[in-house]
Amino acid sequence: MSGPLEGKVALVAGATRGAGRGIAVELGAAGATVYVSGRSTRAHRSEYDRPETIEDTADLVTAAGGHGIAVPADHLDKTAVRALVDRIADEQGRLDVLVNDIWGAEKLFAWDTPVWEHDLDDGLRLLRLAVETHAVTSHYALPLLLRHPGGLVVEVTDGTADYNRDTYRVNFFYDLAKTSVLRMAFALGHELGPRGATAVALTPGWLRSEIMLEEFGVREDNWREALGRQPHFAISESPRFPGRAVAALAADEDVARFNGQSLSSGGLARVYGFTDVDGSRPDAWRYLVEVQDAGKPADVTGYR
Repeated sequence: MSGPLEGKVALVAGATRGAGRGIAVELGAAGATVYVSGRSTRAHRSEYDRPETIEDTADLVTAAGGHGIAVPADHLDKTAVRALVDRIADEQGRLDVLVNDIWGAEKLFAWDTPVWEHDLDDGLRLLRLAVETHAVTSHYALPLLLRHPGGLVVEVTDGTADYNRDTYRVNFFYDLAKTSVLRMAFALGHELGPRGATAVALTPGWLRSEIMLEEFGVREDNWREALGRQPHFAISESPRFPGRAVAALAADEDVARFNGQSLSSGGLARVYGFTDVDGSRPDAWRYLVEVQDAGKPADVTGYR
């Protein structure tokens, strides 16, 4: 059966693992051809030194019903990104969805460490990986996306604009990076809107990424066993949940109404009616404000 994105072409930049992988798979499940890029391949691991690869993601996209195409690319390498976009143009002649999910900085930040005590090289590397990569990718990919009306750009970040405005996020470098991506979507909305395309920022909630599951010593099929260690983990969501948010946006003919806005997977679930893989609709950012940050005991009643 064909999906709502049959005939559409997407690029998920930073699709090796986590939200990027979940987004790529759900775009594939909706019928799209999905180019997945990143630095970790079956032949070479990135500085993360983790087992997930872009080839694995491409296989999952195809298994879900789409067409997954893995292309190795370091998104700080302008030549590599230009070649990636040129390949999409040569093979498909169009780009309908660009997802900027590049991050790669989990090992580069220290919690609650002021800027003058934080390792400067690590902090600057974090900014390059989390911000510069998005700018490089947009620079080369957007002319192709604008060839046909109705294109969508999704800037993936951590935190809504409202939450990050009022909340100090981890440290100076992390806070700056995640807020910068929010502002990128706002700026791109101004540049793309008059040209027939839409840009949004999207944040997952507390994501059950491969790294997070490993941190808690659980798997996706038994993640609730981590609640004894961290009860608030009950609000967490699978990577497929933000993926379904992106797929819903990409299939929405009226998506321009969100142009330049900050969105969340939980918020969009209420708009479009999709659920996570377990049938729930976790609303993490409302929960964080009303329960976790307010110092209340963990209780997801009314939030899932």
